[in-house]
Amino acid sequence: MTTVYTKPACVQCDATKRLMDSLGINYETVDITKDEAAYTKIVNMGYQSVPVVITESGAWAGFQPDKISTLAA
Repeated sequence: MTTVYTKPACVQCDATKRLMDSLGINYETVDITKDEAAYTKIVNMGYQSVPVVITESGAWAGFQPDKISTLAA
């Protein structure tokens, strides 16, 4: 399962979710402003910005269309 960690009013988060929706990628969204454990998890992973996308094969931060397209393949 793919998880997208987001926060409100995040342009890159919205772009990531929009592209994933258009490519038919199933994902779960977690708002780090409402889930302290999720916030702590991504900070402990070394990320300092959102979105953070975690897949079965890896993780990344920011809007990364090439990596999103790879998920759809």
